[in-house]
Amino acid sequence: MVVLNKIYTRTGDAGDTALGNGSRVGKHSARVRAYGTVDEANATVGLARLHADAQIDKMLMRVQNDLFDLGADLCTPDMEKDSDREYPPLRMAAAQVERLEAEIDAMNARLQPLRSFILPGGSALAAHLHLCRTVCRRAERLVVELAATESVNEDALRYLNRLSDWFFVAGRLANDDGKDDILWVPGANR
Repeated sequence: MVVLNKIYTRTGDAGDTALGNGSRVGKHSARVRAYGTVDEANATVGLARLHADAQIDKMLMRVQNDLFDLGADLCTPDMEKDSDREYPPLRMAAAQVERLEAEIDAMNARLQPLRSFILPGGSALAAHLHLCRTVCRRAERLVVELAATESVNEDALRYLNRLSDWFFVAGRLANDDGKDDILWVPGANR
């Protein structure tokens, strides 16, 4: 259990921060940017939840919890040392990716196939879900960048990839099952 009695520690005043394994890195490091953007994505989900019905809200709450798991995973480097640790760090699991895939399939079954790209927007919930999608895509790009130089749990990367798809489909669902999607009209304003 985490106990946070004192919120400020002053340990980051010089521009560095502690990772989950106790090592310290610059706050500009690829790892901190990656999990910081996952935290940003989580905050956008909190905004989307303000507009969600009970069913979508329940799914979004699970996503928020997963995003905290993902942040915990990303903030603890050296995956190859996990088995040597007294308390192995929390890592994303394939089951979390599979749950997203099942939810995407269930939501998508209610939608007509797209015949055009759609513009982000429509209902307030759809607009917020599209914002979640774009922040999630940025987090994914940063995790891919991190994985080019350091070890990253492949389920963490797979989760982010599926989650952006999840947000896209949920955004369509929030637009009256896609009926209120705003279609892109190429070159409409030339």
